[in-house]
Amino acid sequence: MPEARSPAWWVTAVTGLVGGWLASQVGWPLPWMTGALLAVILVRCATPWQLREIPNGRRCGQWIIGIGIGLHFTPIILEQVAEHWPLIVGGALVTSVSSLVSVWLLLRTGEDRATAFFSSMPGGSGEMVNLGARNGANLGRVAAGQSLRVLLVVLLVPAVFKYLLGEGAVPQHNGELGWAWLALIGGLGVVAALVWQKLDQPNPWLFGPLLVTATLSIGMGLQGSLPAGGSQIGQWLIGSGLGCHFNRAFFRRAPSFLGRTLAGTLLTMLIAGVAAWLLSLATALDLRSLTLGMMPGGIAEMSLTAETLQLSVPLVTALQVMRLLFVLFLAEPLFRRWNRQPGAHS
Repeated sequence: MPEARSPAWWVTAVTGLVGGWLASQVGWPLPWMTGALLAVILVRCATPWQLREIPNGRRCGQWIIGIGIGLHFTPIILEQVAEHWPLIVGGALVTSVSSLVSVWLLLRTGEDRATAFFSSMPGGSGEMVNLGARNGANLGRVAAGQSLRVLLVVLLVPAVFKYLLGEGAVPQHNGELGWAWLALIGGLGVVAALVWQKLDQPNPWLFGPLLVTATLSIGMGLQGSLPAGGSQIGQWLIGSGLGCHFNRAFFRRAPSFLGRTLAGTLLTMLIAGVAAWLLSLATALDLRSLTLGMMPGGIAEMSLTAETLQLSVPLVTALQVMRLLFVLFLAEPLFRRWNRQPGAHS
């Protein structure tokens, strides 16, 4: 078989734009992300063209989205989030622990403990692959499991929220943020991302701009949003980048493994939904925001969904960040303790 062709990166950009535009025309939720994602996957699976990522495209998309998320943080909203910190910790813990369902399903197919564990943990894909490498996991399957989880959550959650749960109350907008402020925040966000990356921390191009923007938004009382089209550009760049992780070989690889990963992710999402409903009954907080915050997806994708559906972006972001911290700091120590138990190497 000849080597699959890899067109210039701008073909990926155009494919993502077409997919995003088509999705926006049919009213699909988060259209510029999900449309671009599906269009790129379709081309990579149905043609010989193995579209490659836009150079630094996903980083740029995360940088834009990080700024947009940070602008939702205000002193009043931060106080409301702080009041519910036990709930945030508990909700994030439920999402983390519920991923053990997926671990159990994979163990039943004969996967080794390391592969089953690190392919199921709802942390960043890169971080879980790195942890898996240190503990003897099958890295190809860890990457596949993580990619499939993100794909499933990105495609299902926005649609379920829009068509079954409805949208939140329309917020009061304060117009677009001035270009001078955007230039300052954008520049500082790049610096923060580079520092975060130098320190080898997760999601530097999302967290760096987010922290800078949230700090200035709270400290300086900024009121505003990204310019028109800014969020859509970020969605398009992230969706186009995500799509380049999938091709025909991915979906043909170890169908039993992918099937159980799919089932495990769906069960984790169901557990998160039930837990969010119980927490909502106990606290009177918005069910939609709690459920979205507890979904085992990426921070950028879930926060974008909250913004698009007019939910509490800070609450969703706080739940997602806390869950990521749980996984990053506790996953490896817990796995090594578990791996010392009898039967670990049988």
